[in-house]
Amino acid sequence: MFDAISEIIGQGVKEMNIILPLNSEAVFGTYYDFLAERGKLVNLTAITEPEKVARLHFLDSIALLGAISLKNERVIDVGSGAGFPGLVLKIMRPDIDLTLLDATGKKVTFLSELCELLKIETNCVNARAEEVSHMDTWRETFDAAVSRAVAELRVLCELCLPFVKVGGVMVAMKSVNSDDEIDSAKNAMATLGAELERVYDYEIPGADITHRAVLVRKISETPVEYPRRYARMQNFPL
Repeated sequence: MFDAISEIIGQGVKEMNIILPLNSEAVFGTYYDFLAERGKLVNLTAITEPEKVARLHFLDSIALLGAISLKNERVIDVGSGAGFPGLVLKIMRPDIDLTLLDATGKKVTFLSELCELLKIETNCVNARAEEVSHMDTWRETFDAAVSRAVAELRVLCELCLPFVKVGGVMVAMKSVNSDDEIDSAKNAMATLGAELERVYDYEIPGADITHRAVLVRKISETPVEYPRRYARMQNFPL
């Protein structure tokens, strides 16, 4: 299993012109084994085959580094689930100061145990984004917020942007068919003190699949009334 994961990731990063840190193949192998063993119990992912995990989880997350460096930055992964993309980015960029945030306790327990196993220092937090982002210790203190498959972009902006400091960036992982979703979120971006910087489309090596990273730049402080309660975000998106 380790050899298959190692080979796929090693070849994939070469195709993406991204440098793989020393000994990280072993880290990804251990990550996969733990996910395969525990993932079913926590309902983390429907994808369990080694090749698919390597491409559709690991390489998909790594590909973000083609759009943004994140070197030495303070990063929060909102709705971390099984650690994609945040924990994968930490493996690739050990200098990241990473917080993994999820509202489901079982998922945060999984992440905490996984980080301990991998000997990776992270801050694993069980909390709701729309609540903790109103706290001074969290609000507008991160260089970047990343998120994958959590919510529609208008809602995701309201969940993530309050964490991001002025000048920082939110990176949302979306499909290449998200043009309408991006257009409809521009009002939310402006309301929350941000603007669309660019869209980065990338092909996952060996998967014949193209995904998209939407980069939203924070240009001013988010008004204090945001984020609202989650139900209100969903029912009355910005």
